[in-house]
Amino acid sequence: MSNDLSGSTQLWNEDLAPTSAAQRTWRWYHFAALWVGMVMCIPAYTLSASLIEGGMSAYQAVLTVFLANAIVLLPMLAIGHAGTKYGIPYAVLARASFGTAGARLPALMRAIVACGWYGIQTWFGGQMIYTLLGVLMGGEIGGAKIAGLGINGAQLLCFLAFWAIQFWYIVHGMDAIRKLETYTAPLKILICFVLLYWVYEKAGGFGPLLDQPSQFVEGGKKAGQFWPTFWPSLTAMVGFWATLALNIPDFTRFAHSQRDQLVGQSVGLPVPMGLLAALAVIVTSATIVLYGKAIWDPVDLASRMTGAAVLIALIILLIDTVSVNLAANLVGPAYDFSALAPRLISYRAGGYLTASIAIVMMPWKLLESTQGYIFTWLIGYSALLGPIAGVLIIDYYFVRKTELHVEDLYRENGRYSYGNGWNSAALVAFVLGVLPNIPGFLNAAFPASFPGVADGFKTIYTYAWFVGIAISALVYGVMMKGKAVPSLNAAAQS
Repeated sequence: MSNDLSGSTQLWNEDLAPTSAAQRTWRWYHFAALWVGMVMCIPAYTLSASLIEGGMSAYQAVLTVFLANAIVLLPMLAIGHAGTKYGIPYAVLARASFGTAGARLPALMRAIVACGWYGIQTWFGGQMIYTLLGVLMGGEIGGAKIAGLGINGAQLLCFLAFWAIQFWYIVHGMDAIRKLETYTAPLKILICFVLLYWVYEKAGGFGPLLDQPSQFVEGGKKAGQFWPTFWPSLTAMVGFWATLALNIPDFTRFAHSQRDQLVGQSVGLPVPMGLLAALAVIVTSATIVLYGKAIWDPVDLASRMTGAAVLIALIILLIDTVSVNLAANLVGPAYDFSALAPRLISYRAGGYLTASIAIVMMPWKLLESTQGYIFTWLIGYSALLGPIAGVLIIDYYFVRKTELHVEDLYRENGRYSYGNGWNSAALVAFVLGVLPNIPGFLNAAFPASFPGVADGFKTIYTYAWFVGIAISALVYGVMMKGKAVPSLNAAAQS
């Protein structure tokens, strides 16, 4: 970055500036460890439950999870390329397509979603501390619920304690997060094998769930209904990492080479995610033998263990939730908030803002208010983020041919300023990508308030991410056809 641009504080600060050669220290195994660290989390573990409850067999559930992650890996690698090539975060890359001012819109969309998830995962972490204390003290703790909050004092203190643990990492920055991911990833893999061995020994096998046929077979409860169940399930699974598919440049900008980010992500995402789904199914299958019912919640399962096992299991789940939450839900919004006002908000200040919003939004109430939160949340925000991914990919590969003029990304009057900093083509493509999914989302999230939504809109919504990314990509490609090259030439001559 040339010195004259460091003064353009409306669009530039030290954290948003392209990474230097000295900062590009991430090798392929760092990316693989990052993904293993993020994949091994409680919501990912319980994804299989939603599929099996929906009627799938164990094998169909695991395959659906694996396939979804193989699909979402493609935009992940495509968008990640720009981060490694130019050393820029997602919020800066978005300026090439949305404009230097317009990029604040996709940055804010990504940040709000991440704040929601950051709060939810912090609540999960707090609940683990609450469960752990209850087990250690031999009974329920906490007493009556606090008026207005809906949780008791002990739950609130446990939530704030877990929030404080994560805050330490916000203060100590990106390198502390990288070290946490790298060192805890092997531990998580080891724990998976220990858990498998434990249930095999205890249950004398892997239980009945693995042999159970799907409910879609001839004569089953849901005979012939496989595809209507499969597509929304696949969309929800894709939605699980749809946020990361957008802001992956926040990590790949630290990659030593393109090969490192390509290999690391390809090794680290689809296979571990499929294996975790398999582990969840096997362990839950054994719980039917051990406890007489399927226990999909790993915190509930850990609390039923005895002796030192419960302590070790819950502490590992705590470490796991910290590492997932920081990587998946803090790094992105910290950069995004910084990009909204670079002069006022640094990366660290963006992290403080994310953590503060997580408290104010009271995530336990958020979880109560949406029916079937995994499907409502995941499909809902994949409908929002898919169109942004479509615009970014078409712009970077088809309009720019992967060639960006980096200095202009930080100039208010450069080639990416369009009309007053907004690219109308990106805005139109985004809106048209989101619109068809809105009726289906309202019906899914608030069925009592929006009961009369047409079946056509409900069907479109089951493919929300795919519909959004396809429409926005097509509209943006058509509207930008022939526009980029003249503006590049004009800028080059000026």
